Amino acid sequence: MTQAPLSPLRHRLAGQRLSGADIIVQVLEDEGVDAVFGYSGGAILPTYDAIFRYNQLHDERMPLIVPANEQGAGFMASGYARASGKVGVALVTSGPGATNCVTPVRDCMADSIPIVVICGQVPTSAIGTDAFQEAPVTNIMGACAKHVFLVTDPSQLEATVRTAFEIARSGRPGPVVVDVPKDVQNWMGPYSGEGVLPVPGFRARLRALEASPVPESKCTSFFDLLSRAERPLLYVGGGAINAGAAQALREFADGFGIPVTMTLMGLGAYDTTAERSMHMLGMHGRAYANYAVEDADCIIAVGSRFDDRVATKPDQFAHGAKFIAHLDIDAAEINKVKRVDWHHVGLLPAALRKLTEHGKDIGFARDWSAWHRHLAELKTRHAMNYDRESALIQPYAVIEEINRLTGGEAIIATGVGQHQMWAAQYFDFREPRLWLTSGSMGTMGFGLPAAIGAAFAGQNRVVIDIDGDASIRMNIGELETVTTYNLPVKVVVLNNFGDGMVRQWQKLFFKSRFSATDKSLHKKDFVKAAQADGYDYAVRLDRREDLPRVIREFIEFDGPAFLEVIIDPDALVYPMVGPGATYDQMITGEWIASREAPAVGEKVGASDQTEMF
Repeated sequence: MTQAPLSPLRHRLAGQRLSGADIIVQVLEDEGVDAVFGYSGGAILPTYDAIFRYNQLHDERMPLIVPANEQGAGFMASGYARASGKVGVALVTSGPGATNCVTPVRDCMADSIPIVVICGQVPTSAIGTDAFQEAPVTNIMGACAKHVFLVTDPSQLEATVRTAFEIARSGRPGPVVVDVPKDVQNWMGPYSGEGVLPVPGFRARLRALEASPVPESKCTSFFDLLSRAERPLLYVGGGAINAGAAQALREFADGFGIPVTMTLMGLGAYDTTAERSMHMLGMHGRAYANYAVEDADCIIAVGSRFDDRVATKPDQFAHGAKFIAHLDIDAAEINKVKRVDWHHVGLLPAALRKLTEHGKDIGFARDWSAWHRHLAELKTRHAMNYDRESALIQPYAVIEEINRLTGGEAIIATGVGQHQMWAAQYFDFREPRLWLTSGSMGTMGFGLPAAIGAAFAGQNRVVIDIDGDASIRMNIGELETVTTYNLPVKVVVLNNFGDGMVRQWQKLFFKSRFSATDKSLHKKDFVKAAQADGYDYAVRLDRREDLPRVIREFIEFDGPAFLEVIIDPDALVYPMVGPGATYDQMITGEWIASREAPAVGEKVGASDQTEMF
């Protein structure tokens, strides 16, 4: 008897008996995973062995990158996901291995980043007995992940891991945790090559989103309202990048001549070097972007959520707008913070394309040239600036020089603090997924491991971590990870000998009482630390006249490179919208002109600006 040919859709391993660990690895392959970040331990050893055997057979197709600790693994998976748009994967052991990933999981949930964290767990028979390296992962992670699975039925392992990827990447992306007991990893059973868990409510919501284009009636009402606008402004958040909507956004904005400002997480959704880009708004946004929000009579929010770093006082945010529209994938964000006049919940690329097509079909056109001229004047009058004659190295100058050499094409990761805001303010981003930062959580220690993850994302771009002396300490062990894998990651430490952002707040709002920031963070020799971790290029820059030469050498060095820059310890982040303040109360500092300042480029008195605090 001749056997019937297999269906072309049938998996090549369908029906074969595999261990639970091999099933996990095979699902990872099926999902297109090409890098795994993780730290081993007893409860996850079967899966680590399965990856080792898989890579022996497949020429290291799925490299396993070992960090200094599990938090590093989680942030590497996050950096990989942010840079590639694919699901990042972390693989850790039970107990402390899993709990060390809590912060990256929460960080990804807050910024809507898709990762899957697979944790080893003690055998099912030992769960609840306080066994060695046991932790209640489902309880802990359930509070901060998009979804958590505990696999107690080994026959459901394959479908569970596959479903974890589906949930992580679908709808509003986020982190999914899969807790796998050791006996489930050792179980032997058939591989199906297909199948997911029945999660009908979740899939019903996805189908509703996919089947929810902007109806004609809503398109009509949108353009009716837009036709009344004299000063429209797009306010774009990270959701536009996560949704893959950057191209559709650009076509919409450019098709109708609408200027764009972006949140911290939205940088790169629209080319920041474009004529109608207003760059970043918010607490530390560019002054002219915040003034543009003040002057706009129409705000179109796309993938943004009016968070407290943008809408510092929601009732006063964009107070001159007669019409606010909001497009988002998450219905929970609509009217959560700011009441809007028009909204649509659905897939952002489809929604933006539908609006663009409708506008073109009806021949929508408005002459907003006066508004464009006004914004150009704002950009000139309230441009970013600093003391360019200072004998001390200014952090802004360092970033300006790196930006000049990389031209808005490099992947920039950051830690959290002043250096993060300087990087956001002074770098250009021509495309999405070039800016990797911890936004909502503000997690110090994020930058270096995220840059490592981005280096494995296959973008073939320069990857630079802009870090601070305090932030990099949180995960400084990952310096060795860079050299271990010989990654061309460039690390910059802007050293002001302290928690700069905390000190800035203490200076402005706590009468310079430097509690806990006066005696720490002064002893570290970062160059020696980098050299000890194998950096052939490890340089300290402490003379202003050497800045252009050293920065060029650093960027052009072939391989891992480390640069410590001793910056002006009194350099502050301006503009700044203080706590409880509005954009018209923005502190612009000494060198950025405020609305009341006489001219651009002159030193602007700041004493009056800070009296309110």
